[in-house]
Amino acid sequence: MHAYLSLENVGMEFIRGNTKSVVLKDVGLKIDRGEFISIIGHSGCGKSTVLNIVAGLLRCTTGGVLLENREVDSPGPDRAVVFQNHSLLPWLTVYDNVRLGVDKVFGKTKSKAERHEWTLRNLSLVHMDHAIAKYPEEISGGMKQRVGIARALAMEPKVLLMDEPFGALDALTRAHLQDSLMEIQTTLGNTVIMITHDVDEAVLLSDRIVMMTNGPAATIGQVLDVPLKRPRRRLELAEDPTYVHCRGEVLRFLYERHRHVEAA
Repeated sequence: MHAYLSLENVGMEFIRGNTKSVVLKDVGLKIDRGEFISIIGHSGCGKSTVLNIVAGLLRCTTGGVLLENREVDSPGPDRAVVFQNHSLLPWLTVYDNVRLGVDKVFGKTKSKAERHEWTLRNLSLVHMDHAIAKYPEEISGGMKQRVGIARALAMEPKVLLMDEPFGALDALTRAHLQDSLMEIQTTLGNTVIMITHDVDEAVLLSDRIVMMTNGPAATIGQVLDVPLKRPRRRLELAEDPTYVHCRGEVLRFLYERHRHVEAA
């Protein structure tokens, strides 16, 4: 039986002049439909490169990516990306930023009224339906990121890709958005791959945590299952033995990798 999303021996090299840089080597991962996967590792380990390959923004040098047994070789609406920078168009309202993507993807399959309702529904999912007439400069950083998530969800992607989506936000806003993301994923059952540097975030949100070795030629060093029941409530998990164990395993992996780099 084929995996829903499969990374098959993915390798990535960049060549500049006579210099070849091997960023990734033999990255293999199978992801089930509806799984929430976090990828974590030290800076320079190729996390974002993996994400960009799955998104179709980069073509890997060796190996490949299969989504529902079809090769991923270019960007497509079946994979939506949320970056750390919200990337909203400043001259469009909150509503129009989301509607733009809806019209692009569903212009031929949904009526104007249906596209309007779909836009509002996705803004409601991220609790931004009260601000549809506002412009990006009129809302907070956390609100902008909510709109970015709504825009991605409105494309109805098979896979939602998130590159440190909460990294630039304050701790309280970050916590609120993590809770919202868990709520959305429970409601929609999205398949999610998220890049993060935050160990607690990875354990709280994920079904599995993929830990990358240090570059160059980074690969998957360990994959950790997070067998915590959903829905998850952060305050209840603070002293949960499974949560504490998973957090410790990730910290131990990252610490050992960092120590090896320093000793080299």
